Amino acid sequence: MRQNNFLSLVIFITFFSVIYVYQQSEIVHLAYAEQKYNQVFQELLDKNSVLRYNIEKSCSLVNIGSHIISGSEFQMPDKYQLVKLVPTSEGLVLAQQSAQRETLLSRIFGARRQAVALDY
Repeated sequence: MRQNNFLSLVIFITFFSVIYVYQQSEIVHLAYAEQKYNQVFQELLDKNSVLRYNIEKSCSLVNIGSHIISGSEFQMPDKYQLVKLVPTSEGLVLAQQSAQRETLLSRIFGARRQAVALDY
């Protein structure tokens, strides 16, 4: 009977030892898996920040202006280029109408006459 108790105690201790070792190996395995997922997450986060930077850089006014200027033959006038406007009867009438529409707010905030484009 004594031998029976000893064997059952040894089997019991062995069983719980195997379960404990398995539990500890699973903890280590899950820690490695979590570390791997964290690395993937950090890489995706870095790619996201790079893409956001590229979007902000591509949508900046400087970049848009450089694309517009390089894509067409747009030229900024020099300081000393002059444009001569020949007054017409329609232009004088429109200028007088715009002068009459001048309001108190436009006088206060310094809004002056604006150029009007005419279609002929």
